[in-house]
Amino acid sequence: MGKTLFDKIWDAHVVTQVQGGMKVLYIDRHFIHEVTSPQAFDGLEQRNIPVFRTQKTIATADHNVPTINQHLPIAEPLSRFQVDKLTENCDKFGVNLYGLGHQYQGIVHVIGPELGITQPGMTIVCGDSHTSTHGAFGCIAFGIGTSQVEQVLATQCLLQTRPKRMRITIDGKLQAGVLSKDIILYIISKLSASGGTGYFVEYAGSAISSLSMEARMTICNMSIEMGARGGLIAPDDITFDYVKGRLFAPQGADWDFKLAYWKTLYSDPDAKFDQEYYFDADDIAPMVTYGTNPGMGIKVTDQIPQPEEANQVTFNKALNYMGVESGESLMGKTIEYVFIGSCTNSRIEDLRMVAEYVKGKQKAPHVSAMIVPGSKQVEMQVKAEGLDEIFKAAGFEFREPGCSACLGMNEDKIPKGAYCVSTSNRNFEGRQGPGARTILASPLTAAAAAIAGKIVDVRSHLN
Repeated sequence: MGKTLFDKIWDAHVVTQVQGGMKVLYIDRHFIHEVTSPQAFDGLEQRNIPVFRTQKTIATADHNVPTINQHLPIAEPLSRFQVDKLTENCDKFGVNLYGLGHQYQGIVHVIGPELGITQPGMTIVCGDSHTSTHGAFGCIAFGIGTSQVEQVLATQCLLQTRPKRMRITIDGKLQAGVLSKDIILYIISKLSASGGTGYFVEYAGSAISSLSMEARMTICNMSIEMGARGGLIAPDDITFDYVKGRLFAPQGADWDFKLAYWKTLYSDPDAKFDQEYYFDADDIAPMVTYGTNPGMGIKVTDQIPQPEEANQVTFNKALNYMGVESGESLMGKTIEYVFIGSCTNSRIEDLRMVAEYVKGKQKAPHVSAMIVPGSKQVEMQVKAEGLDEIFKAAGFEFREPGCSACLGMNEDKIPKGAYCVSTSNRNFEGRQGPGARTILASPLTAAAAAIAGKIVDVRSHLN
């Protein structure tokens, strides 16, 4: 019987099996940041253990960093402590750090791909749930806990149970104004926030293979939001062209050798999946969330549904938090904030789309609109192309790289009760600040909301 893409990569990285059926999995790349690494480094120090393979570990500061005046000392005490501790630990243990001020600093899941560190066929982990982003390259990539961060630092291996395999196939052509963010929000709305629990998901079909690498990263990034362990897409010429020539990509004969292997990374025609789903790309529209998990999403033209009897209490609690009701349309709903950024949608392709849309327009006077690039490399590219001037002319604030308003862990918070159309990945209660109301959407839908001052169907506003 043929193998799935997941099984090919998994089997190539199994070191040994232990009693009980768990496998010791070799990890090719380990990304760390300031939030989940301090306790792991402390554990190594207490046991007098070095980092086993420092060249396989890459560190950056992203979650707690300010997005203005990064050249100044961090004002918030806890954030400053965590970032300083990362610098101290990386220096002590010999780990390569792209800290504040470094030309490669940025959100961990943005810098890996753009620097060519992320490559097809790898196993990649990080103490961050959205590590699934790297699966867009045909990788087994997933988030781990702090104790597991310590385990990988010490051994470059991880004890794991093989998950089940799911394939989601989307065929057809997307409508104008429908982006990859809409694809994944659509999928999660169909499967629910727990529909992928226990699975590793492969995305396939003509609608997926036609996407750019940055669009594919958005889809894999949010695999975790339907409960999946991770998501991946088979590498192809689009993947190889993206990786080639990047700073840490293979070169010369090594490139040829790696490329020959990468071309074997696909699910065999007779491979069996534990679960399969099929969707038509033409049925996907611009999506918005109305509740407090990413599964509570609807097409922008639809009405908020009625609750199912089994989850009526939690459903109504979510609607009450968001200040909306069943049967209500979100079209025309006034919003106060727009956040364009996060590891989901802060790459140069996202920001180019936003700039193209807002050029010559002006944001609504009552809206605060913030654009945060995913890395220093993206920031520099934005400025090189003059996109920052377009943002400024339209009334948008263009900031410095970091996780920013994706989560309430830094200074970029949304006020209590305010509505924020966000390109981030989670709309949990208080995720963007205590009492903040988050509506997840694509960069185009977010940009259109900022200009209109309310939620609109971006398809009717395209030139």
